[in-house]
Amino acid sequence: MFITVAALILSSCGGGGAKTDEVKEISGAGATFPYPLYSKMFTEYNTKTGVKVNYQSIGSGGGIKQLSAKTVDFGASDAFLKDDDIKTMGADVIHVPTCLGAVVITYNIPGNPKLKLTPETLGGIFSGSIKKWNDPKIMADNAGTSLPDKDIMVVHRSDGSGTTAIFTDYLVKVSTEFAAKVPKAGKEVNWPVGVGGKGNEGVAGQIKSTEGALGYVELAYAQQNSMPMADMKNKAGNFVTASLASIAASSNIDIPADTRIALNNSPAADAYPITSFTWILLYKEQKYNNRTMEQAKAATKLIWWMIHDGQQFNEALQYGKLGDKAVAAGEANLKSVTFDGKPVLTDDAK
Repeated sequence: MFITVAALILSSCGGGGAKTDEVKEISGAGATFPYPLYSKMFTEYNTKTGVKVNYQSIGSGGGIKQLSAKTVDFGASDAFLKDDDIKTMGADVIHVPTCLGAVVITYNIPGNPKLKLTPETLGGIFSGSIKKWNDPKIMADNAGTSLPDKDIMVVHRSDGSGTTAIFTDYLVKVSTEFAAKVPKAGKEVNWPVGVGGKGNEGVAGQIKSTEGALGYVELAYAQQNSMPMADMKNKAGNFVTASLASIAASSNIDIPADTRIALNNSPAADAYPITSFTWILLYKEQKYNNRTMEQAKAATKLIWWMIHDGQQFNEALQYGKLGDKAVAAGEANLKSVTFDGKPVLTDDAK
């Protein structure tokens, strides 16, 4: 899937009014998780500045591969790179969070009643030990709800996905049964049970078309497609609905300078438990593969705008806005970007 916003931009050079090269486009690839938000942001950024942005919504794994291959200006991922991952990139990569999102459990059963799920029950479903909708463990948390004597068809992502990384990170933390079968969370795992769908849209499509299906998608996809969402029991023992307020509650913590932090299973009483930042990734040193200072400035200016003016679009699309600590960390990371050792994002380039 592509976002193409047609226009041209002339980027200003760092010194003395010299004539500069045209920057015809900025390219990025990666996460489907924030796709609805990025689509809106890039359209609005075009209206404001005339920048052309091509974004391929191909999943976090694909975005990281394209950034590593240096075929895009930036990658996008719902899972931060670990130290070993950064080593494979060949040079230092910075992380800039753009929003908070949630992974929700959605399903298709007759009447689509509002369901409650505990971490243990969810782990059992995705481990394959809970096979029927009227299993006693599901019924115990949904007294008075009519559930069918029907097999659960588990749907998961088939592509390398940050949404999967968030979801499996949660399951490994909260379900010993799931962790025994999938001991390591990741963008791609060997699922014990289920069928795959490509992208959030692929999973959502499988669920909507198959009675008895259950899977995980990003909150915005579930809401935009009018899909039911289960309330999840959080670490404090409360069943919580995914919402802007419950997503924000999970991030009321200190943010490390590199912004690489998992927000899953927050102890906050009102926190929805399956939440995460999503990040833009780019190389800290921008002089590579015949790139120019103007290209580096165009990319960093876009991302600076996303974490400032662009935040006005988050909540209407059901993404949490960045808190002050996350914005400050993102600013510092962008200011550390260099071209041939010289800062890219000078005051006159913002």
